[in-house]
Amino acid sequence: MALKPTIYKLKIALTDLDRNYYDTLNLTIAQHPSETLERMMTRILVFCINAQENLTFTKGLSTAEEPDIWAHTLDNQISLWIDVGEPAVDRIKKARGVAPDVKVYSFNSKSDVWWHQEQEKFNALKVSIFQFQWKDIQALAKLVQRTMDLSVTITDDSAYIAAELGECEVPWTALQTKQT
Repeated sequence: MALKPTIYKLKIALTDLDRNYYDTLNLTIAQHPSETLERMMTRILVFCINAQENLTFTKGLSTAEEPDIWAHTLDNQISLWIDVGEPAVDRIKKARGVAPDVKVYSFNSKSDVWWHQEQEKFNALKVSIFQFQWKDIQALAKLVQRTMDLSVTITDDSAYIAAELGECEVPWTALQTKQT
């Protein structure tokens, strides 16, 4: 018998001071049986950082052909492709072929090694790559509850997250920005 995903419900008061974007997000997210809490919370944070109309979570780990998060235009074209983790260069090259805007958010303890090994290959692609520090993502994962009310404030490449179980700040670094 296959393991079922764990469902989480979130109400997020989002304030993005950099983009003057303010919203209340009501999200239901499924944590794949093989997904860690750190990865799931990274997906939620990345969703907040990129919040916009038509942004949605995909089926995630269970569907390899899809990113973790994407946005579509009104004519159903992919406008934004977001991968969370340390994807292979070939995967991102394919993504670049179907979406004009591709972003990668790396977060694992192995993130530095991955970037060191793949940086030259990614330099040839017009994609944006960001990195969270593992200790910050671990602090974020400690806020998890099955039903969460979060306050997320984004400013200057950093997110401040407040929840019932505590609060944390998660900054990120741009390793590579999309070249035009």
